[in-house]
Amino acid sequence: MKIVIFGLTISSSWGNGHATLWRGLVRALTRLGYRVVFFERDMPYYASARDLHEIEGGALILYREWDQVRARALKEAASSDVAIVTSYCPDGIAASDLALSAARGVTVFYDLDTPVTLSRLQRGESLPYIGPQGLAGFDLVLSYTGGKALDELQTRLGARRVAPLYGHVDPEVHRPAEPAPHYAAALSYLGTYAEDRQAALEALFVEPARRRREQRFVIGGAQYPQDFPWAGNIFFVRHLPPAEHPAFFSSSPLTLNVTRRDMAAMGWCPSGRLFEAAACGAALVTDAWEGLESFYTPGEEIIVVRDTEDSLAALDLSMAQARRLAAAARERTLAQHSSAHRAQDLIAACEGAHGSARNMAET
Repeated sequence: MKIVIFGLTISSSWGNGHATLWRGLVRALTRLGYRVVFFERDMPYYASARDLHEIEGGALILYREWDQVRARALKEAASSDVAIVTSYCPDGIAASDLALSAARGVTVFYDLDTPVTLSRLQRGESLPYIGPQGLAGFDLVLSYTGGKALDELQTRLGARRVAPLYGHVDPEVHRPAEPAPHYAAALSYLGTYAEDRQAALEALFVEPARRRREQRFVIGGAQYPQDFPWAGNIFFVRHLPPAEHPAFFSSSPLTLNVTRRDMAAMGWCPSGRLFEAAACGAALVTDAWEGLESFYTPGEEIIVVRDTEDSLAALDLSMAQARRLAAAARERTLAQHSSAHRAQDLIAACEGAHGSARNMAET
């Protein structure tokens, strides 16, 4: 069985949330007997921070220009059981056209940025990864977020069959590790800078740090601007590759999740960082969004904070309370939110789409 993917990146975890998710999912799929072929345009900013160079049991195909790889892509898609095109794929429209015309198996569009996609459509912007025909041609459309986003993919983009494929974690990569002094903090935050979550980050992280000068706070990530409102007790770690995530999360009793504005507005949007941190044994603190309780139980497996005062209250939890939260979240994560679970979800969704497409053809 072969799955062909035309995506943003799997080779570099710098400045994006796609790569780590794909690595866990691909590893789980290969263990189930699937061969995965991943097409990725060789972008300079990813090449300079590349931390994966091959796919075990599959193939990573890096290319500079679509025309250089089109013949190979046509061959791989034509012999695939599943052909997937993702949001923010630099050649998403061309790859979609190729997959829809050549693939003999199930064709899938996976939007890992659904709220952003829908928000841009609402503003009248064009999408560089979805053509004017929308998503009507695909057998299946998967969304990183659930809830009303699924309905809007159908009404706005013509998707015929939709299903959520949420974030996840590979517990072989993200697991408890020895704390590292340079990551030690009362509260940590790991995420690429995004303007649309800056206000929430300032309220839930920066302002608490200003009020708790005696405590240490740590931010890890990429693309932070020079005018970010740093405080003397906020320490910055520039881009952390996945191999460093366990030490980062294991070095603080609490770690914060802040959801991008469009995603929070849609709801049903668990960040992959939530699952990673939980798998590493950190207690979870998050902003509020609809559907959260379907992934973690507030007050038992995760702390929900809505303002600075809530964050300060979380910082006042005892070490024993933080450990209980962390243990409960890790247990829930390994039981329901691993990459192996999402691989099974993906296969089931594709099998359902295949059966539906076959029934339509027979009628």
